[in-house]
Amino acid sequence: MSLLKRIGGTTPATEATPATARPGAAPQPSLRSHGGAQIDDSFNEIKVRVQNRLINELDPKMDLANKAKVRKQVEEAFQSILDGESIVLTRSERQRMFDSIEADIIGLGPIEPMLADPDVSEIMVNGPKQIYVEKKGKLILTSLSFINDEHVLRIIDRIVAPLGRRVDESSPMVDARLPDGSRVNAIIRPLALNGPTITIRKFRKDRLTVDDLVHYGSMSREMGEFLAACVKARVNIVVSGGTGSGKTTLLNVLSSFIPEDERIITVENAAELQLRQEHVVSLESRPPNVEGRGEVTIRDLVINCLRMRPERIIVGECRGGETMDMLQAMNTGHDGSMTTIHANTPKDSISRIETMCLMAGIDLPARAIREQVVSAVQVLVQQSRLKDGSRKVTQITEISGMEGDVVVMQDIFVFEQTGIDEKGKIVGMLRPTGVRPKFIEKFEAMNIYLPPNIFGGSDRFSF
Repeated sequence: MSLLKRIGGTTPATEATPATARPGAAPQPSLRSHGGAQIDDSFNEIKVRVQNRLINELDPKMDLANKAKVRKQVEEAFQSILDGESIVLTRSERQRMFDSIEADIIGLGPIEPMLADPDVSEIMVNGPKQIYVEKKGKLILTSLSFINDEHVLRIIDRIVAPLGRRVDESSPMVDARLPDGSRVNAIIRPLALNGPTITIRKFRKDRLTVDDLVHYGSMSREMGEFLAACVKARVNIVVSGGTGSGKTTLLNVLSSFIPEDERIITVENAAELQLRQEHVVSLESRPPNVEGRGEVTIRDLVINCLRMRPERIIVGECRGGETMDMLQAMNTGHDGSMTTIHANTPKDSISRIETMCLMAGIDLPARAIREQVVSAVQVLVQQSRLKDGSRKVTQITEISGMEGDVVVMQDIFVFEQTGIDEKGKIVGMLRPTGVRPKFIEKFEAMNIYLPPNIFGGSDRFSF
């Protein structure tokens, strides 16, 4: 593949500044004589010409992974072209144009600055002309944009090509990841009517700890101590919540309590988990190829990992028939396993698990599936994204047994909203309910002793 095809494309400027040409030089598009979108067009006209010459002069075999070397070569060629064509730009204009060209060559075009911004947690490209970001739980429309659909498609190809995946009319949707582990979903025309659409869920470079979640008010310290004890005592945990509620982040934090001497196998659609332990085997599903062959599903990987001597199995998300296999694993010696599911309440989680087990194609009565759930899962952790954008653990619930055909659950910790302050932030309390879980003897068998008042109903933790 030629360098031109790999890195071609341009990005518009986000602000307008003047440019002038030297006397006697060939006429150049003037940025001073236009206004609004025309200024951007003039800037882009110069940038396109400079970038095309730059691409032609660079070594087509250049390793784009070596960003320091590429940047140096691009900078030298960029200055040479500007001088050779007698293009006069101010220092700020030169820097802006160089940054834009560099982002197209070794980065992800106009969204590159958003990837570097630590305050941005999600990037949403709704076609070439509309880019939103999420900051502190709120959606913000940016002034950034791509040139056209082809420009967005080139960026999508740059993301998915290293993973051996593709996006075209025969396969218009793709899940991928960036080198730092950020999750990417892309969908193109004709399915996306607004044009090529990219959604990037960024991952923090500094891994969150339970202390961070306590500091941010996502949980109380007592909740953190209890969940840490559950992981160490090999209690099976299911984290439930809505999209973007922080399930994977919480799963990462919980997995940090797994002892170093245990063999962990993770199974995911796109590798997102960032486990700190050394003995970790990461498995990732694979979509079908152009001929529709070679697909490896999450369920295939869960079944396979049972033959890999796992001590802990962590499934990034159960969304289909693999749920039945996960329950079987939890019931057959793989205690301490964890997964996440989409559900709005712990009660809904049971219904979701039951439905997904039926998706495995095994005709079992509802009671048999519920008995499997009760035997396999001890704790449900409900993670919620509240209206003010904050994420909190709103319930920690024990599955304590069955009464007839009904699964019996009891809350151990809950979040109670008490109001909204003048800044629109939700005010509430994270409190224990006074209920002691039935599996508390597992803690004592592992020499884990929690403070005697950790489940006391009188203590409240306000946020």
